[in-house]
Amino acid sequence: MSNNYRHTGGSMKVESIRKLAGREEIDYPFLLSALANYANPRDKISAWLKSGDLIRVKKGLYVFGKEVALAPYSLEILANLIYGPSAISLSYALAFYGLIPERVTTVTSITNKRNKTFSTPIGEFTYQYLNTTKYPIEIELAHYEKQNHFLIASVEKALCDHIHLADRNVSLTTLDEIEHYLLADLRIDESALQSLRIGKLHMISQAYDDMRLVLLKNYIKKRKLR
Repeated sequence: MSNNYRHTGGSMKVESIRKLAGREEIDYPFLLSALANYANPRDKISAWLKSGDLIRVKKGLYVFGKEVALAPYSLEILANLIYGPSAISLSYALAFYGLIPERVTTVTSITNKRNKTFSTPIGEFTYQYLNTTKYPIEIELAHYEKQNHFLIASVEKALCDHIHLADRNVSLTTLDEIEHYLLADLRIDESALQSLRIGKLHMISQAYDDMRLVLLKNYIKKRKLR
């Protein structure tokens, strides 16, 4: 398009960009595309950042400010976008599923890339490494309103990841120790343990080659037989 027809002023409203986006989480290429008719789209983006209408989560990734947002942004979707490939897991996923009572503020994920932590204006995001054999097992697609979705470990994988990664140095050698760990240390509700699927725990424990996960599977199996 000729520059004679390109906007140079400030008539484009950030609210229009929000409606066009259809979601709260957007990236830099989307903004440049939406502002393609402007001679200086970067200046427009900078102005919105300065006013707080846009919040930079990390380079190239943004959410709309509270005066512009039409819905809460999704920490889970953002976690997938900040560093990938990745999927929500560990303590944040356990809280997401209601398995543990604590509110987890750091968004925890697994990745088949190296460990990473991001401190952002909207919170902290951590990523722990799992090799390419273990990483993809039991990752599911969860929906967050309409067509927006994110990757998250199944509840069984999230618990196994927590034992295998976060509590890798915790010694668990007997069924009594596993029970104390689950009920006293993690404070998992006993009824929630009944919902864990033996087949999935078996598959994960075999792939992870962690005897503590085999013990976990055996403990859950024993509980279900009571």
